[in-house]
Amino acid sequence: AGMAVRLSVLPSPRCLFDEPVQIRVAGLQPQQAVTLRASLVDESGELFQSHALYRAGSSGELDLSRSPALGGSYLGVEPMGLLWALRSKTPYKRLAKRNVLTPFCVDLEVYEGHGDTSRLLGKCTNERWFLGEGVKRISVREGRLRATLFLPPGPGPFPGLIDLYGSGGGLIEYRASLLASRGFVTLALAYMSFEDIPAMPKILELSYFEEAVNFLRKQQQVKDTGIGVLGLSKGGDLALSMATFLPGIKAAVSISGSSFNSFIPLKGDGFTIPVHPYDLGRVKISDESGIVDFSDVLDDHMDPATWDCRIPVERSLAKFLFLSGLDDMNWKSDLYCQDAVQRLQQHGREVEFYSYAGAGHLLEPPYLPLCKVSIHRVLGMLVHWGGQWREHAKAQEDAWRRIQAFFWQHL
Repeated sequence: AGMAVRLSVLPSPRCLFDEPVQIRVAGLQPQQAVTLRASLVDESGELFQSHALYRAGSSGELDLSRSPALGGSYLGVEPMGLLWALRSKTPYKRLAKRNVLTPFCVDLEVYEGHGDTSRLLGKCTNERWFLGEGVKRISVREGRLRATLFLPPGPGPFPGLIDLYGSGGGLIEYRASLLASRGFVTLALAYMSFEDIPAMPKILELSYFEEAVNFLRKQQQVKDTGIGVLGLSKGGDLALSMATFLPGIKAAVSISGSSFNSFIPLKGDGFTIPVHPYDLGRVKISDESGIVDFSDVLDDHMDPATWDCRIPVERSLAKFLFLSGLDDMNWKSDLYCQDAVQRLQQHGREVEFYSYAGAGHLLEPPYLPLCKVSIHRVLGMLVHWGGQWREHAKAQEDAWRRIQAFFWQHL
């Protein structure tokens, strides 16, 4: 039978989730047709799978960074396609890591042929971690704070970041833990729908976010040159508000965010920013699937009647990075980014702005597969997030590099 078929993940089968790997198969027949499959079971028992058809080279070797997929979940040379193309067996599930102390294990298998994948030739497992070697995870319940602190190994000092997710609420740790694995002290902060924080607070207090900044600045390993903040969706407009009203913030990243205060009034010291007006009558619900499209709910941001809910970013001395997907089906994040960028530029402020064709609302760390539709945890509805598989995957890789470079530069 000749050589045994060996499937390997290089440089190591164990890595951080945001690291690219090289997937190789050795010991095939020259030009042999094979099917590769990836499987991952998430923490709720949901199965995610992808597959792709390949043909071995003349030496019986297959290297996914060089060989094109001929069919399956994606086409062409996609070294990480098996990961970013993972799709849940049950529709409308989002792959997210709840417990960052354990890895996601991706089982890789190579089968004979392109049709009936009954004959398994080889397999291996890629362990993908969210917490680097020596990174500490510390639960924070100090004052009102509901948060998790991640400390890189060593004395530092390291730049400090506050990480905010969107209106789905909860305490989401996987992006913060990856950033800590990359050398940032990171505080993942809950502000909705967590423990004693209501699902839909009547009001959000800026002083809560200020408490988080002060807590982070006190940490011995944090550089005293100012704090960074990044936020996705509702977390994006909160990041802008923090950078505008809190002096400790030096750099802010808005991912699929808004330049207006959305959904919940924000109370500052002696002022309150009202909510960007919206009309739920403009929600579109698709009959057969029940998927909800919110993209037209908010009033036109060009109408001066909406301007008292603007976040006056132009008053801020912080540096800004805006990232948005042009296929965001949740709201018009690209237009809202442009609005903020124009105001900043008119006031001579430094600002970076990238929009990605074919990317949806949920721009996540790289290799997390696209989630086009999922249940919004607070609204309990199926929400359309948008995005095209390959374009979204490329956008996530690029955005992740830009976020880290931006914080290293300004902190």
